[in-house]
Amino acid sequence: MSRLTHSEYHMVHRIGWLRAAVLGANDGIVSTASLVVGVAAAGSGKTEVLVAGLAGLVAGAMSMAAGEYVSVSSQTDAERADLARETRELAEDPKGELAELTAIYAARGLDEDLARQVAVQLTERDALGAHARDELGISETVTAHPVQAALVSAGTFAVGAVVPLLVALLAPAGTVGIAVAATTLVALAVLGALGATAGGAGQVRGAVRVLFWGALAMALTAAVGMVFGVTA
Repeated sequence: MSRLTHSEYHMVHRIGWLRAAVLGANDGIVSTASLVVGVAAAGSGKTEVLVAGLAGLVAGAMSMAAGEYVSVSSQTDAERADLARETRELAEDPKGELAELTAIYAARGLDEDLARQVAVQLTERDALGAHARDELGISETVTAHPVQAALVSAGTFAVGAVVPLLVALLAPAGTVGIAVAATTLVALAVLGALGATAGGAGQVRGAVRVLFWGALAMALTAAVGMVFGVTA
């Protein structure tokens, strides 16, 4: 008799890199496109637009890497501090910690005796792991990885930023702003749909929410460029 197996890899397993990837790509497209549109709306030449966009790509990628690394490192530090405290409490008051774990399981619907049995067995197997997962909400699935987040965020930012830069490079001088804005909206719709699919959500909803903020950002920077810019 054949045995059918199925994958238990759920969407939440992707959370470690998916958030950084979507954030990086979205920010790369939106910020670079907004910068290009704003500079173009100010009446700058094509060379100035491309230089501004390229500078925005480099600065943005480094900023995303640094920001993600510092942010996720802070989360990791907090997790380690909580685990260190839990380790001390397990050593100093094992009975109290067992009672605490029992209460957690009882609050989730198990009767008192079964909750205690579960708590005892999990404590015997891996006391710190049980408390980390069920008391603190820390698990390998959602744990923070600073270097991974930094590299993914910087890389996807650079990839996203290339889209408006290529359009600005290829578009005729007088249509750079319009061409970049239109292409960016399409790219954002695709990115939103892909991100939603990777996360198990609806594609239309994912595309709409990304489009809204991207269009708003470009509109505001274009307005700034037209108000404060000087026609060449």
